[in-house]
Amino acid sequence: MTAFLKKYSGFLIGLATLLVLTQILSSLKLILIDPDEWLTNTLFFVFWWLVFSFPIYKYKYILQHKLVAYKVLGLSVCLILMVIIDSYFNIPDNPGTIFLLVTLWLGLFYLFIPKFFTKYQRYIIGVYAIILLYFFYVRLSAISFEDYVSNDKETAFALFFLPIPFLILVWVYDQWKWLKTLKADKSKAELELLKTQINPHFFFNTLNNLYSLTVKHSDKAPEVILKLSEMMRYTIYEGKKEFVPLREEVTYLENYIELHKIRYQKKVNIEFSHSIEQEVKVAPLLFIILLENALKHGVESLTDSAYVKIDLSSSNRHIRFSIENNYEPLEINESKGIGLENLKRRLELIYPKTHELNIHKTASTFAVDLKISHQ
Repeated sequence: MTAFLKKYSGFLIGLATLLVLTQILSSLKLILIDPDEWLTNTLFFVFWWLVFSFPIYKYKYILQHKLVAYKVLGLSVCLILMVIIDSYFNIPDNPGTIFLLVTLWLGLFYLFIPKFFTKYQRYIIGVYAIILLYFFYVRLSAISFEDYVSNDKETAFALFFLPIPFLILVWVYDQWKWLKTLKADKSKAELELLKTQINPHFFFNTLNNLYSLTVKHSDKAPEVILKLSEMMRYTIYEGKKEFVPLREEVTYLENYIELHKIRYQKKVNIEFSHSIEQEVKVAPLLFIILLENALKHGVESLTDSAYVKIDLSSSNRHIRFSIENNYEPLEINESKGIGLENLKRRLELIYPKTHELNIHKTASTFAVDLKISHQ
């Protein structure tokens, strides 16, 4: 509670200042307060409370920004002129005073939320221009002041305050929309970062493999270069897309498997079965993480009898990818690295609440089942 009062102490100081100033001006008969006009008095009191409080609340900010200080000075001059005109001419509901009052209100609006005001300035100024014209009409065309008070005053003054709740609602919606966009942009940037974490990890491994083949003058080197080129094209161009055809992802995985089969000097059983019923799309470079982990932590840790079983299927509502591999318990690296954590984060961003990722681990096998719902 103390922290709250300290943070918003400017409004308490503004309230105390306004109460003292109201008493002084009322005793000097520079302002007249009609006790029967409780609604008008309350609205005006809240308005002037905000007028006095905001400069105090933003005092340090105003001192650090000269342009803002000049704007506050201009509004202060407007306020002084309004008080002078209202007391000197002694005309109830003076149109000149009301015009300065609206100018002051719009100036405060622009001062404290400039981006919002600039965005909707045509509508805000337009609405208040119409309200001012209506006020001038009813105030100047009235037969007498008593006739104006009895027939039109309440309506005219109510119109000045009517836009305020709508402006507040629009501002709240604008802030909500901005936060939503900010969150979407952050998620997009995070996805791009996650993708860049995948690609170098794979290509460095493949280039090392290619180096070994060229040193040995292997006839398989040209085939590896060709497949690597195809995969690089897919990663660079298709990997940037939000979604790609599932069939293209299958081809990418097949090329990856072939690259590893070429480099292995031992017998490895890699089975990849796939059944795609229709042309569905999926986020690119999701499954490669699981395949890479299976080869790295499974096949490469075993001297013989290594296997990887992969199954990919799709229906009109789901995409299912399952992979299982065996591994050497003594050689398994407990560090998760960027692999699974990367995949989990991407799934949360791309398929929130529409995916299931289940991991099953035994003493010698590791299996992952991923189910993605799509429309």
